[in-house]
Amino acid sequence: MKRIALLAGMVVFSICSIQSAAQEKLTNEKIWNSQEFSVKSISGVNSMKDGITYTRLDNEDKVSLINKYDYKTNKKLNTIAKSSDFKHNGKDVGVQAYQFNADETKLLIGDQLEGIYRHSSKGNYFVWDITKKSLTPIADFSKGKQSVPEFSPDGSKVAFMRENNLFVYDLVSGKETTITTDGKWNHIINGMCDWVYEEEFGFDKAWQWNSNGTRLAFYRFDESEVREFQMAMYGELYPKQYSFKYPKAGEKNSVVSINVYDLATQKVKILNTGEEKDQYIPRIKWTNDPGILCVMRMNRLQNKLELLNYEVTTISNGKPVYTEENNTYVDVNDDLHFMADNSFFLSTEKDGFNHIYHFSNNGKLLGQVTKGKWDVTSLYGIDEANKVIYYQSAENDPTRRDVYSIKFDGSAKTRLTPNNGSNSANFSRNFKYFINYYSAANTPPVVTLNDNKGKLISVLEDNAKLVTTLKKYELPAKEFLSFKTANGVFNAWMIKPVNFDPTKKYPVFMTVYQGPGSNTVNDAWDSKNLLWHSLLAQNGYIVVSVDGRGTGYRGADFKKVTYKQLGKYETEDQIASAKYLAGLPYVDGGRIGIQGWSYGGYMTLLCMTKGADVFKMGISVAPVTTWKFYDSIYTERYLQTPQDNASGYDDNSPLNFADKLKGKLLLVHGSADDNVHYQNSMEMVSSLVKANKDFDLMIYPNKNHSIYGGNTRLHLYNKMTNYVLNNL
Repeated sequence: MKRIALLAGMVVFSICSIQSAAQEKLTNEKIWNSQEFSVKSISGVNSMKDGITYTRLDNEDKVSLINKYDYKTNKKLNTIAKSSDFKHNGKDVGVQAYQFNADETKLLIGDQLEGIYRHSSKGNYFVWDITKKSLTPIADFSKGKQSVPEFSPDGSKVAFMRENNLFVYDLVSGKETTITTDGKWNHIINGMCDWVYEEEFGFDKAWQWNSNGTRLAFYRFDESEVREFQMAMYGELYPKQYSFKYPKAGEKNSVVSINVYDLATQKVKILNTGEEKDQYIPRIKWTNDPGILCVMRMNRLQNKLELLNYEVTTISNGKPVYTEENNTYVDVNDDLHFMADNSFFLSTEKDGFNHIYHFSNNGKLLGQVTKGKWDVTSLYGIDEANKVIYYQSAENDPTRRDVYSIKFDGSAKTRLTPNNGSNSANFSRNFKYFINYYSAANTPPVVTLNDNKGKLISVLEDNAKLVTTLKKYELPAKEFLSFKTANGVFNAWMIKPVNFDPTKKYPVFMTVYQGPGSNTVNDAWDSKNLLWHSLLAQNGYIVVSVDGRGTGYRGADFKKVTYKQLGKYETEDQIASAKYLAGLPYVDGGRIGIQGWSYGGYMTLLCMTKGADVFKMGISVAPVTTWKFYDSIYTERYLQTPQDNASGYDDNSPLNFADKLKGKLLLVHGSADDNVHYQNSMEMVSSLVKANKDFDLMIYPNKNHSIYGGNTRLHLYNKMTNYVLNNL
């Protein structure tokens, strides 16, 4: 109870209250190559069907345990399974992922997982019979690892993808049934996404069971005509070439079809999603009727979205139940929820802010649930019996996130998370409880168990060890501010040196991202990034981040102003912000630097060229240098195609402004970046050389967009730290 009382005040966890007399200095070695600042959390949480218990994945003495807990008391009830019991061919089997079947008598566990791209992975999967304590592989592992497996609704089967084809394994007969046979690397994919869908629509499992397990709907990607991108992988006498299909802006995409497999007839039927093949299917979802599949269809420019309901027993043409058009673009999310009567809830920006709406099964608007000049950021779930919706929003502040409940008719709205900062929820199946993941800019993560009224039941993880560790270091507090420029009012955060003296003048290090709909100015724990920025502050720098126009959670107009001209307004706003900072009495206006990664790397290059008189130094990591090199879905959403909007691509490409560079520039890239290709930096190098501009370059062989592994992060941050110290 003492811990609970402390949590309510959130005093003991704040950085500004944990400083002590004897202070140590941060180092990159401590930040990036030690576990000293590791954050603990509660992972692998699964709400059980009774709604009053949950399981989670715990680790004790290198043994993975799937333990069962009581929501009301948070007491551990029993251990359902432990990895030390799992053996296959005499070898230990670990637990990296797990899921239950419908009656919770069996577990599907994954081991030896290896990543493919950002979301996707493959591994060896087994079914553990909890009662019989027997372990059964779902496939012949000699045929390859499996991806995206899932139990059928009745728990009698497991469907999975392997080598670009779909299969169903019958747990009773032990028989494997082949659904597709035409899968081939870099040609045909069944049941998983191609690279661009995975990256930009944010999912990799491209198939779904219907509610009674009689049918399986799946995507088929024909990427035969998509051009390949190649990356050299170093380390051998002759570097290997890794090739994969990557559709760049204006180039050919995969042809996508939606198919339905009938388990009884073992036949596949193809849905008619229209004559236009150059379109997107960003989501499919079975309704509560096992014979009706909802398909989300978008045109290639992504300014028209349709929901189509298909009666799969007849494979009739889809019946439109919702259509939305926009003069810029329509965002896609996962907020579509069907009720028992097939009425549905979804969130959309149609009134200028993202809100929740209720529609009948034939698409008639039944009501707008949430309203106001703020955005709903996630729809967690719907308690249909009690007509209550649970969601997350930025109503309290664009920099914060809170969890709310509200009635279907928009009444009885209740904020469930009283502590200002960032809150996200994991609800029990019956919505009586939720696990809340909370943090703030100066408060490490705290995980709590709450009832559906927001009442605190217990603290699951308070990161007390991390808090104690932080007491040893001279950590300045992150401050939030807003300021007005000629371009508008912007939110920002600032970290000042601990012994800040307002009569002195300090150099400023700006960190930027600015991608459409993003935020860096968040009241949330920023983990190792916060510590690195604190390290710079310990060395006498003021560190600042600003969210200018184009960023999220301030409505559609603020976000979509950058449409058709990415980089223009964002650069103007960062330059205006730097000038504002230069005018502060404690800032040395001649010593302002900027650093960013990915979109932030792109922004850094534009600021160092278009804003050459403002910025003394820049560090650009993994930057886009022309949107012609980036993928079709992301780029065309904001810029249209290069063929239709050539000036939108050229007017804000750093390649065309290299001759304006004046300050010191460090350019960094991983040579195996499958996302923002190494090609971007190589073309920037060519432009800088052509303009006879001096710059510094660091390439990390075989590293992807995240640039990590072994000593890589330590090396990178030592490099960047020294660059700041020597040039700003």
